[in-house]
Amino acid sequence: MTKLVCIARIGAAHGVRGAVKLWTFTEDPFAVLDYGPLSTRDGARQFEVGHARQAKDYLVATLKGVTTRDDAEKLNGLELYVPREKLPPAGEGEYYHADLIGLAAVAPDGAPIGRVVAIHNFGAGDVIEIAPPRGATLLLPFTDAVVPTVDVAGGRVVIERPGEIGGEGPDQD
Repeated sequence: MTKLVCIARIGAAHGVRGAVKLWTFTEDPFAVLDYGPLSTRDGARQFEVGHARQAKDYLVATLKGVTTRDDAEKLNGLELYVPREKLPPAGEGEYYHADLIGLAAVAPDGAPIGRVVAIHNFGAGDVIEIAPPRGATLLLPFTDAVVPTVDVAGGRVVIERPGEIGGEGPDQD
């Protein structure tokens, strides 16, 4: 199955002619114009960005076939994806979130911790979510100190100090 990468999210309608606010997750916000049709995760719907202009921290975009405010309002919250192979290679020390999902999470000695299930960003930096074989998922800061090694080709990420996860680490006195 082809990995999909979310590169944009449709926000509220903008104006009365079907334009939408478009939050992009690309280094260059206007790169969404270069990938051709963007699809929903399930592939059931496709959208092509007709025109876009910068506004604050988002784009105001028109989507081909969306011509009324009512049509635009129905799209609010939709995430738009492209196949991973359409994206340029990641730079040194950079990773697409989609490339990390499913990797094994291991301790420095190779002991299994779980699998990477998501990467989140709630505004203060990336957070890696790991699902252990049993118990609740772990949310850890995705920093070099906590995740010193990412080996996409080898299918793993190394989690430093796994014994400290969940408060089992040294006293903080």
